[in-house]
Formats: sequence, structure tokens, C-alpha cells
Amino acid sequence: MKDKKKQVTVIGGGTGMPVLLRGLKHYPINLAAIVTVADDGGSSGRLRTEMSMPAPGDIRNVIAALAEVEPMMEKLFQHRFTNGKGLNGHSMGNLFLAAMTAVTGDFYTGIKEISRVFKVKGRIYPIANQNVFLNAEMLDGEIIAGESKIPLANKRIKRVFVEPQTVEPLPEAMTAIKESDLVVISPGSLYTSTLPNLVVPQIANALRDTKAQVVYVCNVMTQAGETDGYTASDHAEAIIDHIGEGCLDKIIVHNQEITESVLEKYREENAAPVRYDIDRLAHLGLEIIERDIIDEKQQYLRHDRKKVAKTLCALIDVDQA
Repeated sequence: MKDKKKQVTVIGGGTGMPVLLRGLKHYPINLAAIVTVADDGGSSGRLRTEMSMPAPGDIRNVIAALAEVEPMMEKLFQHRFTNGKGLNGHSMGNLFLAAMTAVTGDFYTGIKEISRVFKVKGRIYPIANQNVFLNAEMLDGEIIAGESKIPLANKRIKRVFVEPQTVEPLPEAMTAIKESDLVVISPGSLYTSTLPNLVVPQIANALRDTKAQVVYVCNVMTQAGETDGYTASDHAEAIIDHIGEGCLDKIIVHNQEITESVLEKYREENAAPVRYDIDRLAHLGLEIIERDIIDEKQQYLRHDRKKVAKTLCALIDVDQA
């Protein structure tokens, strides 16, 4: 009998994507996650350099978000070593992914095996099964090479692009987008977590061609060095400029005031609330979904996984089981 569950595919990386996935996994849907592997800092950067493998950090966080194992196992997977000459700075999950890649001879096969061990709800696809490098062209024409270095340049970003230009996304990821009822572009660092997936040409084409609703969950706060002063329409426009007209159908924006105590913490990081400029968003041809979608109980401002998941699943008429 044909599976009647709705298909939802989430694309992204960084801190925003796992939050969405932790909410969505409790709904009766077929869930897929397409995850960036362009990180070149910290533990991920060291492993990709030393082992010539795609960056494991964002994949690790997604596995942890979708795992159905005891909390202690997740804690072990996310443990980061703070001493030991070779281990210091590495997370257990990154090392686990590196080891499984070596054992199976293939990064994606390693992810599938770990997903099975951790009883992952859904399918996880790296954007590519090879090392991918992110570059940015600044407004002044300078090219910055390396995901971790882009925000540090503290310049306005014109565009980002990946190398090698011949990078091939996994066929399974392409199929997931094609067969989805809903494709979600997750919040996260716009130029270094979100767009690295979308600028792969085949992914951009698939987003324009899919019959699924494509919805962008907009960031709530700006990010120093990437989106200083950006409004909601600036975020959406950056996505459209990179991958073309017709790639986005809807945008979800937070429409409540943020408390002063929370704002004060972010001022120290030169971050401010993303203003949702409805007129410009409407001019882009997007359907605007305004909701209270944040969880102010967290130490740092995060999307509320339950609120966002409920909003997203309502778009495809799915209720929580």
C-alpha cells in the first residue's frame, strides 16, 4: 500500500536547523534533512583537513536532533573534549562520523549507519558527499575563502559560492526535494549556513521546479559580519538573488516584541531584531505568515520548536500524532 504520509524536507545547517527538526520529528510525516558540509572551523575544520572528508559538525547536530535514543547517548555524542593534546576541541560525534567514514569508505554511508544505530527519525543527506569549500565575494570585490573567515571580514557580502563548481548533490537529496509536499529553508547564518546549500546549481533548479510549497523560516536576529541591519525582506532577497525568481513561496516571520533583557545580551554581539517589512516582502511576491515563533526561556534567542513545527505542518494539513 502506498505511504500516504506527507513529505517534508528541511534544508540548512547551523543552530537553527536542529531546532526545527526537534519539533517536526513528533509529527506523522516523512522527514528529510539536507545539511551543509562547508564548515571549516574548529573540530570540523581539523577533521576535514586531516582526513579529506566533508565537515561533520552540522551533520552531527542533526543526528542528535533526530535521534531516538537515551539522553545519555545524545549527551555522549555531543560531548566535546576539553583536554588532551590531540582530542582537545573535538566532539565525540565528529570523531564518530570520521571513524564511520573510514570504516565504510564513504561519508554518506557512514551517516546512514550512524542514523541506524541512533534510531534517527527521518533521512539525513549531506549537501554533497565530498569536501566543499565556501567563498564569498564582498561588495568591494574582495574574495574571502573559507566559511569561518567570511563573517570576520566585517564587510557587506555580495554573494557566496562553493568550490569545486562541479560539486554534485546526492541524488537522494534531489529526489527528496522533488517528491516533497513542503520544503523548509531553515533559519541560521544566512550566508554561511543557509546559502551554501542553495547555491549548488542542481539544488537551486530543484527548488524552482518542485511542486512543493517552499517556505523560509526567517531569522529573528541579525548577525554581526553577515546580516548587519538586514530586514526580513533583505534575507529573502538574498536567497532569491542567489538562486533565482520562483524559488520561494512563503516566509514565516516573528511578529512579537522581544523583551529588553534579551535585546541587551544581543547588543553586546552587535545583533538586533530582524524587522519584518511587510510591504517589501509582499513586493517580492511572498505569502507572509506572521506568528509568535520564539522561545524566550532559552539563554539565547531560539525559535520555539513546537510553535514552528505546528505552523509548518498546518501548511500541509498535518496535526501532531
